[in-house]
Amino acid sequence: MTVTRDYSLKLSCRHKKILIFGTLNLFDMGKQDKPTDLIMDAFKEKTWNEIHTTDSWRVFKIISELVEGFEKLARIGPCVSIFGSARTHHNDKYYRLAEDIALKLTQKGYGVITGGGPGIMEAANKGARKGDGKSVGINIDLPFEQKPNNYIDADKLITFDHFFVRKVMFMKYAQGFIVLPGGFGTLDELFEALTLIQTRKIGKFPIILVGKKYWNGLIDWIKEEMLGEESNISREDLDLFTIVDTSDEAVEQIVEFYSRYLLGPNF
Repeated sequence: MTVTRDYSLKLSCRHKKILIFGTLNLFDMGKQDKPTDLIMDAFKEKTWNEIHTTDSWRVFKIISELVEGFEKLARIGPCVSIFGSARTHHNDKYYRLAEDIALKLTQKGYGVITGGGPGIMEAANKGARKGDGKSVGINIDLPFEQKPNNYIDADKLITFDHFFVRKVMFMKYAQGFIVLPGGFGTLDELFEALTLIQTRKIGKFPIILVGKKYWNGLIDWIKEEMLGEESNISREDLDLFTIVDTSDEAVEQIVEFYSRYLLGPNF
């Protein structure tokens, strides 16, 4: 399945190609409206054409992104997803830490998956490149910050329009998650992984938070308020993640986890 530049859609079905033509703005998902426009649009009553044409056809764009992601990432082998801020400067200690973690992961035989952008993501892809390991970038089309970095393998870069499709790829093709300091997007990815593991939608893969000073406030709130005051999680849910400070500790958590199952990165 491919979405062409003229916004037509090609579906391959048992060696037969079906060409479906859409309207002009059908797949214009990258268009960046003003915040006020988006709010007003949410309250606007939709016409029959918008309901039965534009919104319905949007499904094909989503399907095409899923198919592209599955086809490209199905053969990458064991990888670890590394999350963190796009705004981290290359002189920042966490940039250097992410680069070192990725380098050491590749030396252990793991590939690295990132969001494909600058900051921590760039550092992780850079470290993977240094280690001659697989360097995967799952990019997102945004009006700011997010352009693919230069350290992603040419055949392992995918750019999505939808955050939720992008997160599917992070979760489906990673054997572990390493989370460095970041903003709302990083927290979204962290809690997505925690929720899927807690609800047993994916296996209990290791989640490692890097930077005790950065994460301790959040973890204290989870323990004191979410667990202690409100009982909104179980005590065993605190075992779903580990907090470390160094690259050696982060990589060791991944290696140790899989050594319990007598598995290495070639499984």
